[in-house]
Amino acid sequence: MHTIDAGAREARKEGDPVEAASHPIAVRGLTMRYGPLVVMEDLNFEVHTGEIFVIMGGSGSGKSTLLKHLIGLKAPAEGSILFDGEDFLEADAEARKGILRRMGVLYQNGALWSGLTLAENVALPLEEYTELDARSIAEVVSLKLALVGLKGFEAFYPSEISGGMRKRAALARATALDPEVLFFDEPSSGLDPITASRLDDLILQIRDSFGTTIVIVSHDLASIFKVADRALFLDIKEKTMTAMGTPQSLRDDPPSDEVRQFMTRSSAVQSPEGLQRPPDAPAQPRRDEP
Repeated sequence: MHTIDAGAREARKEGDPVEAASHPIAVRGLTMRYGPLVVMEDLNFEVHTGEIFVIMGGSGSGKSTLLKHLIGLKAPAEGSILFDGEDFLEADAEARKGILRRMGVLYQNGALWSGLTLAENVALPLEEYTELDARSIAEVVSLKLALVGLKGFEAFYPSEISGGMRKRAALARATALDPEVLFFDEPSSGLDPITASRLDDLILQIRDSFGTTIVIVSHDLASIFKVADRALFLDIKEKTMTAMGTPQSLRDDPPSDEVRQFMTRSSAVQSPEGLQRPPDAPAQPRRDEP
């Protein structure tokens, strides 16, 4: 089933900022495989400039695998991924480096180097991709850590701070090069609800302050409804995308039982009569049955 862009027209009517936006990322006919196993196929979508775009779906649906394709860690089995119209897979080494220079990635566990201080972690991409001197790098590092609320923690090691602080330090590193596009893999994973909500606030602040395009892999409904402009649903049964639109439209007018169950955290399925029943409940007997 391919019910795509549910609610997209409604969003445009409301003056959504994505209306006339350009497409820094375009996915065309993407098929993802692990050996002979097809994870997802026939994926076609675009991410608009300055929007927060969420990739969602159940466990095992290929959300993180799709993210790996988007950031160049895995090559498509079929199809292409375009950055401002340039095919990442077919680009030469110099062009790929230029594309990567415009990205920032926050991995699920933060992926900070345990043997480096927070300041040293944030400085790594600056040392790798810029020609700034040590003093200038130190100034940028202090600014980035301050922006995520970690001023004064420059000399701390990852093991000396909380999980939420590690996520924020990883975000400071991801934004060190002022990327045009930020990728997040399950940013609220392992965080308590209050810390997760504060991280959502920080994501919104980055988008609103810098116009950064943000792509998030998530199954956290509270976060999805709070930050997403649009959301894409990966259906593990259909092995493709079956819905895309605002989270509100997908909840209020779901195109399938799978989308409705995900958006409402319900295990009930829709009966032919339009009534909900638990998935293990027997069907209603016919009138002629005893």
